[in-house]
Amino acid sequence: MAAYYWVDTRARNGVPSTALHGGTDSDGDTIYVGRAYHDGDWLPAKVIPNKDIAYVAHNGREHAKYEFQVLCEQRFRWVHSSGGYIPEHAVEGGRTGDGEPLYIGRAHHHGSLTVGKVHPSHGCCYIPYGGEEISHREYEILVLDH
Repeated sequence: MAAYYWVDTRARNGVPSTALHGGTDSDGDTIYVGRAYHDGDWLPAKVIPNKDIAYVAHNGREHAKYEFQVLCEQRFRWVHSSGGYIPEHAVEGGRTGDGEPLYIGRAHHHGSLTVGKVHPSHGCCYIPYGGEEISHREYEILVLDH
């Protein structure tokens, strides 16, 4: 059995009990790790069940998604990283239309701990927040804990 798997869901359906907690929004709502399709790319997403929505960061903006996948199961840990460095066993959360892997990251921003995408060729983690795509050079990246 795989150490993790993705579950298709949509807004107002909630998340499975095995969904991976990714952080906390600035208003205290729990953020889960997800991914969604946008403009030809599979992108890591922050999923906020209390708001019945997920968000992805793309092309300088935050985009709302109502159909998405949620990462489920155990044995993960968050490790500090920066500058696009991808540690061994990092969890791939999506790919660009050109085939570049995108990894699941998170960063602190205005009182939140928000899930986003680590874009190696850009050397940063982008998070969706407040309608924008925010870049962070220092972040945490999700790795499979063997």
